[in-house]
Amino acid sequence: MILGVRESADETASHVAARARAGGVGTLFPMNATCPVGDIIIGAGRPLTIIGGPCLLESESLAMEVGVALRDACRAAGLQYIFKASFDKANRSSIASARGPGLADGVAMLGALRERLGVPVTTDIHEPAQAPSIAEAVDLIQIPAFLCRQTDLLIGAGQAAAAHGRAVNVKKGQFLSPREMGGACRKLLESGCERIILTERGTFFGYHRLVNDFLGFGDLMELQIEGAGPAGGQMAGPWPVCFDCTHSTQLPGAGETTGGRPERSSLLARAAVAAGAHAVFMECHPDPASAHSDASTMLPLKQALALVETLARVRRAVAMEA
Repeated sequence: MILGVRESADETASHVAARARAGGVGTLFPMNATCPVGDIIIGAGRPLTIIGGPCLLESESLAMEVGVALRDACRAAGLQYIFKASFDKANRSSIASARGPGLADGVAMLGALRERLGVPVTTDIHEPAQAPSIAEAVDLIQIPAFLCRQTDLLIGAGQAAAAHGRAVNVKKGQFLSPREMGGACRKLLESGCERIILTERGTFFGYHRLVNDFLGFGDLMELQIEGAGPAGGQMAGPWPVCFDCTHSTQLPGAGETTGGRPERSSLLARAAVAAGAHAVFMECHPDPASAHSDASTMLPLKQALALVETLARVRRAVAMEA
């Protein structure tokens, strides 16, 4: 199998047409791909956005340590920042693994962090019933990759986001082509949510391995769907696209806990920003080895801060060429 080879001539033609509608064949930053999140706007013509924080809400003090450091680094580099942490890891490899503070305490912690950090906040949900409470506390609702086709979850997130003026970030399933993410977008639109972000986080390449297909990444940035909207027949998209540089290094199923190669996160992030990513997602921790979740893929905080500056330089170089 050769990554990036089109499945058919018809699919190739559909992508050429999508590129033309998005602002011209080969357009690096589709001009209508923007999404408000809190008091920032992600997308074309906007500064690169970093979505980052510890994988799990281990404590408010640790979250503040990471959040303040990333916020200040992004401000110094001229980038936008969204704090991320999970209140419940419902997809752990083992039932004995730490899962986080839970919904009630998580909502309180996320709300407090949003206030103290003064930046937008995001977290992931796993059940439709969690959406209304989370939408009150965060600016961006995240849909995990494994759940990106779950209709009830997307409807719940979309309705809650629309009711509170929030956005929804859908991580592309490791088992989906870029084009198939149109289904998730359509479900959100039909639920009343127009603020959408899509995230690339790797594609299964056999067992225990993920790869990032940058031809497909370009297709995701130009994704459009027909027949969207209440009246039907309308064209929707493209949407801002985020690149998850830490989960893309995972080695799924490598043991009792998921393995990873975090030393490649910087390489992937630089490539994604050079390719035109609107945002980069990274999880980091002062001491990843002691982290309660994703210890094998999170970046040490100091490395994450250095990466922020590197990505700012890459983005400036790309903008000069665009």
